[in-house]
Amino acid sequence: RMFIETDCPFLAPVPHRGKRNEPAFVLETARRIGQLRGLSLEKVGQQTSANFYEFFNLTERAENKVLHR
Repeated sequence: RMFIETDCPFLAPVPHRGKRNEPAFVLETARRIGQLRGLSLEKVGQQTSANFYEFFNLTERAENKVLHR
């Protein structure tokens, strides 16, 4: 189980090193996780979103939603 976040403003992911980290760059982190785990970007997004909803005990589920573009 994992979440993906962009808390660190000074450590942007490759290929954005040297720039201020932005929330949109979380996709680069998700892509890399997918590469390392053999998962699609969509699957990483679905699973980490589902983890978020479950962890915070929210009723809306994310399994069937596209949460990124």
